[in-house]
Amino acid sequence: MAQQESVARRTPAQLRASIVGVLASLVRWAGLVVVLILVIRVLLTVGGANPANGITSFFRTWSDPLAWGFKDLFTPSDAKLRVLVNYGIAALFWLIVSSILARITRRLG
Repeated sequence: MAQQESVARRTPAQLRASIVGVLASLVRWAGLVVVLILVIRVLLTVGGANPANGITSFFRTWSDPLAWGFKDLFTPSDAKLRVLVNYGIAALFWLIVSSILARITRRLG
């Protein structure tokens, strides 16, 4: 019984490393969810999805604030190309930023 208790206990450093690992994973997953929303928006737009459809409007509503300052970075005349380029760049931005933040978080632990 005493052996089981000593195995179950963690040192403060191990506990901190575990918490930091979970936090870094959450940052990474949150970034991937943002990227997924942006990529789905691009696919729906380029694929010619019905803008009045509930799914399309859901992703449009969620992707607009996530595209941040990239929504009008480039202004080609073709609306599909505009979404592809601008929201694609926003997706790459969030992928890189979330990856960097996750690495920094892991290194702090």
